[in-house]
Amino acid sequence: MAGVTTSCSIPPFKQPISLSQSQSKLVHLRIDFPNSTTARGCRITCRYGGIYSRQGDTRRPKQSSDDDPALDFSSIRSSSVRLIDEEQNMVGIVSKTAAIQMAEETELDLVILSPEADPPVVKLMDYNKYKYEQQKKKRDQQKKRSAHRVDQKELKMGYNIDVHDYTVRLKAAQKFLKDGDKVKLIVSLKGRENEFKNNAIELIRRFRDDVGELAVEESKNFRDRNMTLVLVPNKAVLQKEAPKKTAKSTEAQASASV
Repeated sequence: MAGVTTSCSIPPFKQPISLSQSQSKLVHLRIDFPNSTTARGCRITCRYGGIYSRQGDTRRPKQSSDDDPALDFSSIRSSSVRLIDEEQNMVGIVSKTAAIQMAEETELDLVILSPEADPPVVKLMDYNKYKYEQQKKKRDQQKKRSAHRVDQKELKMGYNIDVHDYTVRLKAAQKFLKDGDKVKLIVSLKGRENEFKNNAIELIRRFRDDVGELAVEESKNFRDRNMTLVLVPNKAVLQKEAPKKTAKSTEAQASASV
C-alpha cells in the first residue's frame, strides 16, 4: 500500500551507534547513514500505514506518490480526522493513529480529501487505482469531444471550371457533409479575371443548389477576389438518412447469411 512519508534531520551523533532497519506493524523507520565512518548528521524517513515485507512475507509494497499532497498525512496538524471507508460509508471522527491503523489493516491508502476542514476529511482507497480510473475517464471524454468535433474541408475551383472537375468537387462536398464536416468553397479570381465576378457568383449559387438539402448555408463572402461559401451539415436530413442506412446494412447481412 502507498503510505505516508515524513522526513527530518538530526544533529551529529557524539558516539558511534549501530542500528538495523527497524520495522513494526504501524511505523516503518529507516535511518540512512553516510558512507563515511565519521559521525555526521543523518536523515530519518518514517512511513505510516505501510505494508512491508516481514520474515517469510514475499509481498512487495505498492508504489507510493510521496510528492502528492493528497498522501502527505504529516501535513495534518489536527489530532483527529473525519474518516470515510472504501465503501463510501462515514466512519466518523477518529484519531490519526486509528485512521493509520485502519489503512494498514485494509491495505489501502489514506487519502486527504479536505485538508482545510475541521477536522480534516480523509478516505480509505486504492489511490493508484483511483488515479488510473480518473485518467481513463478523462481520455474517454476527450475521445467523445473529438468525435463531435466538426472539421472544415476546403474545395477550390475557378470561375470557368469544366463539367468533370465540377462534378468531382460536388461529390466530394456531399461526402464531407454526410460525414458531418463543414465545406468551404473558394472561387479565386486572379488579375483580369475580376471582370468575370458575376460568373463566379453564379457558379457558387449553382453549387449551393446542387448540394441540396444536405447542407445549410453558414456564411458567404462575394466582395473579395477570393469569394467563399461555407456550408454546414443539415442535421435534420442526416438524422432521417441514418435509419435508412441501418436498414440497408441489416438486409445485406441477412442476404449474405442466407
